[in-house]
Amino acid sequence: MAKFRIAYLPGDGIGPEVLGAARLVLDAVGFDAEYIPGDVGWRFWCEEGDPFPQRTINLLHTVDAALFGAITSKPAAEAEAELSPALRGKGLTYRSPIVRMRQLFDLYVCLRPCKAYPGSPLNYREGIDLVVFRENTEDLYAGVEFRPVPTELAQTLNRLAKPFAPFRDLPPDAYAISCKINTRRGSERIARAAFEFARAHGRKKVTAVHKANVVRATDGLFLEVTRAVAADYPEIAFDHANIDALCMWLLKNPFNYDVLVAPNLYGDIISDLCAQMVGGLGFGCSGNIGDELGVFEPTHGSAPKYTGQHKVNPIASILAGKMMLDWLGEGERAARIERAVARVLAEGKVRTYDMGGTSSTDAMAEAIAAASQ
Repeated sequence: MAKFRIAYLPGDGIGPEVLGAARLVLDAVGFDAEYIPGDVGWRFWCEEGDPFPQRTINLLHTVDAALFGAITSKPAAEAEAELSPALRGKGLTYRSPIVRMRQLFDLYVCLRPCKAYPGSPLNYREGIDLVVFRENTEDLYAGVEFRPVPTELAQTLNRLAKPFAPFRDLPPDAYAISCKINTRRGSERIARAAFEFARAHGRKKVTAVHKANVVRATDGLFLEVTRAVAADYPEIAFDHANIDALCMWLLKNPFNYDVLVAPNLYGDIISDLCAQMVGGLGFGCSGNIGDELGVFEPTHGSAPKYTGQHKVNPIASILAGKMMLDWLGEGERAARIERAVARVLAEGKVRTYDMGGTSSTDAMAEAIAAASQ
């Protein structure tokens, strides 16, 4: 029997291609796993009205970790239009499977390393090595939204919040409300995860990302809690920055930063920015991590226009597999994968289209697999 049970969730578009590439490399380093396929993605929304079926949820309760490919998401009207005719008009609402997965399994850490490997032609600057800790279950991604706005909610807001006055006379279908929810517990968990990582990996500084000067309640709480956690790690430098200013300073001098910790939305934004500085989303790997389960994925989307062409860069998925090995305690094999990625990039003989080359997805995976031996 295999040492590990891994849920294999390829999803939509290029998801099956890049996940297949990751599995090729995992096999090459001798990762002892049974891969159990799971249904997730747009097809299951269209056919069943649920892109994350209960059978897949049940599967995730039985595995050691999961590999996730990519999913397609569309606005509400388009999602309704693509449902099977028998399901239309039944009040079904599409919601991102990965967002739902994060909440159902309390995968509160979104860990996104962004490292510039020498020799990659896409590096913004050589030597960038950033790590983003994104709170993964709260903030504007909590899914508490209203459109149209219920009369009771509008009346309550009008009674409790003077800034709501400009909106009080709008008809319910003339505006929408999304709730930004940050909790003390959620803020503390993600802050402590960032500092523990910094301590364990010899990182020198943690930077909290927020907009507390304007979003005073929710971001103010996040900053307050993060400051308190920082006091428990006196050997690690701590600072903080507004999200808009940080985006500017990251581009101006990325070497001033080390570990970044942020609420959900800001973490999503800065992790894509950091990924672009080290090669783009073809290099962006991510771990959604809780106390009991880790789900590892590339950060790019399903890229439907490239489906079946086998041309996209699979390094993000391969590095996601490396992250999974680290989380499972397979550090030696994880290190072999990272060394192999670095070697292939440094040699420059195999490059996918985003790097100015013509190599296929499979060719890149095969080169990395060979270099891992």
